[in-house]
Amino acid sequence: MSQTEERSLEMELKTFAFQNFEMPSDCKNLDQIRFYIRELSMKIEEYKRRFNYVPSIAYTLLAQYNARQSSLVHREVKKSY
Repeated sequence: MSQTEERSLEMELKTFAFQNFEMPSDCKNLDQIRFYIRELSMKIEEYKRRFNYVPSIAYTLLAQYNARQSSLVHREVKKSY
């Protein structure tokens, strides 16, 4: 895959995320974050299957959502004790 094609896929993924997801720092609801994680994971699998390539931004964004989820879970656990 050429660098131009890789950049094109990265821009496509960024556009998809910008149009369909809230930024991880703006998410306040665990169900919302879990939905985004599931959707992003499916998008990553689709890119692997179709292009045998996944832009690094996908993994970065997934890590940010996972970190936000962990933060919210920690806060909920702390609140309950």
